[in-house]
Amino acid sequence: MTTNVPAIAAPAPHAPLERTTVPLRDVGEHDVLIEIKYAGICHSDIHQVRNGWGEGIFPMVPGHEIAGVVTRVGAGVTRHRVGDRVGVGCFVGSCGTCAQCRGGLEQFCAQGITATYNDRHADGEPTYGGYSTHIVVEEKHALRIPEGIALDEAAPLLCAGITLYSPLAHWKAGPGTKVAIVGLGGLGHVGVKIARELGAEVTVLSQSERKREDAFRLGADHYHATGDPETFTKLAGSFDLVISTVSAPLDLDAYLGLVRVDGVMVNVGAPEEPVSFDLSSLVGGRKTLAGSMIGGLAETQEMLDFCAERGIGAEIELITADQVNEAYERILASDVRYRFVIDAATI
Repeated sequence: MTTNVPAIAAPAPHAPLERTTVPLRDVGEHDVLIEIKYAGICHSDIHQVRNGWGEGIFPMVPGHEIAGVVTRVGAGVTRHRVGDRVGVGCFVGSCGTCAQCRGGLEQFCAQGITATYNDRHADGEPTYGGYSTHIVVEEKHALRIPEGIALDEAAPLLCAGITLYSPLAHWKAGPGTKVAIVGLGGLGHVGVKIARELGAEVTVLSQSERKREDAFRLGADHYHATGDPETFTKLAGSFDLVISTVSAPLDLDAYLGLVRVDGVMVNVGAPEEPVSFDLSSLVGGRKTLAGSMIGGLAETQEMLDFCAERGIGAEIELITADQVNEAYERILASDVRYRFVIDAATI
């Protein structure tokens, strides 16, 4: 017998989100049932409910920044017990056999990941995300949230946190390196905290001066407004690593000019529109233009443990289910500091 649970869903592209119910997958032998406590709102939720990245599956229940508590386990589950604090991120399935999956890079699965929402399980049934009261996932996709992080502040780490931690770790941000974070939003603010704790010298690059005080409070060493035409001249060749978190197209040539010889610029934002640049921006300094997407399961657990040890959580504004549509509009207006999190008890 199918169990339906309360959820907040977009019934159609561009339609306001509304209350509904969605079917809950049966708990299999290696599955866990999670009572969702909090769900972060990621900008990618807005892209997908508005078909910004292609045709979606509707009704769509967004949400891939999920924090909750295990309430039931399958007979074969060994990783979790009832009562465990867990999180679910951007995917709930991968093939498990390709080179990437075997190497801990499940996010780049050769067969394609099964996204937490706006996707289909192997049986063809749609996946529903965290704007709900419950979710069932395979036990390995439920990651342990250490006691050192409050659940509401931990939820955004399942996407925003790992999206910044992965490139910072991969390109070895640490003592003696100079890192620039482009955009001080839901992703960027967590990136500042993580880069600082890794020991890097951290600069925030934001459009205007209005977030200067916040940047220093979060741990940045320097702050520059990109709206100032002198910024790119003053900072030319300054950084070992530049990470762009913005989801709008950038002048890549200008930002590559900030990268030192043999440095790297990494894009973790995904604009809906194509972008272009002049190859001379790379060849003139043996620079690298790269992209990065979340992290594998082991790296995401590593990130959660790292954040708990160092007291890193997201800066959040806790909202009710009735405020989701308003929150979407405020995100588009850059009016959030720095992540909306839904209290799932209000769904």
